[in-house]
Amino acid sequence: MQRFPKITPCLWFDDQAETAAKFYCSIFDHSKITAITHYGKAGQEIHGRPEGSVMTVSFELDGQTFTGLNGGPVFTFNEAVSFQVNCQNQEEVDHFWGNLSAGGPVQAQQCGWLKDKFGVSWQIVPIALMHMMQDPDTHKSQRAMQAMLQMKKLDIAELERAFAGQS
Repeated sequence: MQRFPKITPCLWFDDQAETAAKFYCSIFDHSKITAITHYGKAGQEIHGRPEGSVMTVSFELDGQTFTGLNGGPVFTFNEAVSFQVNCQNQEEVDHFWGNLSAGGPVQAQQCGWLKDKFGVSWQIVPIALMHMMQDPDTHKSQRAMQAMLQMKKLDIAELERAFAGQS
């Protein structure tokens, strides 16, 4: 019997769930599409989707399960929900930022946040910044915070310089 996780985020797309899942799986290691379901005749008077079109796409991104639903244009994404990507180093920050921001609105980029081309919000966060923010020396953490507030994509070296009082 297949085991299902207790919590799976469901992302409501107009009709791009499969395209989005493939896009995300191409960016994150250890990722895959696990199942695709299609609309049938049942409920067509309610859902109005073409018979045979993709209804849901189940996928995993680095072990985290998601469902993409093609539900039509009724709902859109906003910044009230975002996905945080914890990065070990600047190379990871650059990888995720560059790939996820491609085709997304530049005006949505601030303080490590971005929107992708589907409108989903992401936070690309270096783990080093989390450690800086937790430092008991509030002068150091506030300098790092001030530096972060001036950035779009986060720069670990610049954050570290600010944290150390060198900028």
